[in-house]
Amino acid sequence: MKVICRCEDITEEDIINEIKNGCTTLDELKHRLRLGMGPCQGRTCIPLAARILARETGKKVEDIRLQTSRPPVVPIPLGILSSDKND
Repeated sequence: MKVICRCEDITEEDIINEIKNGCTTLDELKHRLRLGMGPCQGRTCIPLAARILARETGKKVEDIRLQTSRPPVVPIPLGILSSDKND
């Protein structure tokens, strides 16, 4: 058993089972398994899952559409998030 996503405890077997159940994109795997939604935000697991998806669907890795990132619109100082004050 290979752990693909340590943040969400997702194994290669979990991903393969979801592909067999009809998942054909990384977004579908994300919605069903929470893939890439842990603290690392998919930095480690998304490329691994893309390779598994490509292998299991017979596609090239380059043909697998990666998820888009959504950075904050405006950078926020970390002090604001850790403060109890309502400034």
